[in-house]
Amino acid sequence: MADEAALRAALAGGRPAAVLAEAPPPDRPAGAVALVSFDLSGPSHLPACSCCAGRGPAATALDRLFQARVRGDCGWFDRVVALAETEAARAEVAAALRDDPVTAARFRAG
Repeated sequence: MADEAALRAALAGGRPAAVLAEAPPPDRPAGAVALVSFDLSGPSHLPACSCCAGRGPAATALDRLFQARVRGDCGWFDRVVALAETEAARAEVAAALRDDPVTAARFRAG
């Protein structure tokens, strides 16, 4: 979604959803069971650390979202709606879905 209005519309109809957003994230919108964000400015720790093994920020955020669902830390969701307001954010989400094997195994563009 390119803006918060489109995000709200996407959440209003359909199955339970989580939201992936570029940092700083908005407040969790109505209709979203979870919200995670990714920061394009870079990691706050060493590159290729053991927690992310050099994965991109959107892939790492989607991993946190998947783990939260599996552990029951958030409500169940059937889909993720990405709020990607900038071209860089859209490219990062697309790269995660295309190039990150773990993300591609768990999520697909729809």
